[in-house]
Amino acid sequence: MAFERFKKFNVDDLIAKNPADPRDSSRLMVLNRKTGEIKHQIFRDLPQFINAGDTIVINDSKVFPAKLFAHKETGGKMEVLLVRQLQDKYSWAVLLRQYKPGTKLNFGHDLQGEVISNTENGEAVIKFNKEDILPYCREYGLMPLPPYIEKARKHAGMPLSIGSDKQRYQTVYAHNEGSIAAPTAGFHFTPQLLDTLKQKGVNIAYVTLHVGWGTFKPLRTEPEEHTMLAEFAVMPKETADIINKTKQNGGRLFSVGTTSTRTIESFADDKGFVAPGGKWTDLFIYQGYKFKAVDALITNFHFPDSTPLCMVSAFATEDFIYKAYSQAVELKYRFYSFGDSMLIL
Repeated sequence: MAFERFKKFNVDDLIAKNPADPRDSSRLMVLNRKTGEIKHQIFRDLPQFINAGDTIVINDSKVFPAKLFAHKETGGKMEVLLVRQLQDKYSWAVLLRQYKPGTKLNFGHDLQGEVISNTENGEAVIKFNKEDILPYCREYGLMPLPPYIEKARKHAGMPLSIGSDKQRYQTVYAHNEGSIAAPTAGFHFTPQLLDTLKQKGVNIAYVTLHVGWGTFKPLRTEPEEHTMLAEFAVMPKETADIINKTKQNGGRLFSVGTTSTRTIESFADDKGFVAPGGKWTDLFIYQGYKFKAVDALITNFHFPDSTPLCMVSAFATEDFIYKAYSQAVELKYRFYSFGDSMLIL
């Protein structure tokens, strides 16, 4: 099984329960692929590694409160995680524990649903009595924090969900609503840091990939046998023009997070130039993949059996990432979604 050796790291006490405050005070591990050097910095030091004429690409997808609670006719309570809206608009693919088709659910406030089937991906399908349930989600839903954060908070005697989650489990530039998990590599940016980069002559460009079940569905096989579920990605023309101009002028392309990277690589040709558009992408990047456009990657510290770790290892080699994670554990870096950051040059 891939990445088995990463599982020996005991990071339970290193899982970040809350984000750094301020955001750019998180630690930044800098990996140089050419020299093999590893440096330890603070995220606000990022501008010293990026030159005028380089471009940073960030995912502006916005997380919506996709975790809902309902009661069955028997009175039992069920947690529902919305995944994606289906074609008939009234139906959603969702994640549920222990369900049967035909189960009727009462969410309160005139929202009702019925479990009608399941999908080949292990999701359930709920048909609601309303076509647009997003207003209900915004009013009554919770942010879909990863279970390991809730588990870590519970172990520490903290509330599983706190009021600041709706603001902090979100990048400062989140704009296009549609994700059920945050593009967490962007958590460390502040408006001031983005302004500093712009003043230095660095381009800031936006793509959109709505993070769904595909990004965080764990690997249960070797990477070659894993099926990546498609997620919707958009490459705006303005961003495509910036990326292509950067490439033509010899600048470097910094991708913020694995979702931005998948988007860029999904729209790139063999020479690293990108075309604008929108499409569903099931691109899965793992060892052996030849990157076409991305020159540097900003990312967090990931789970051993995750697709993001596959991508990061493909970018910097599994051995180098293992060395980095060994140092991160020794130096007590904070792990996972609310944790510290890594820059791979």
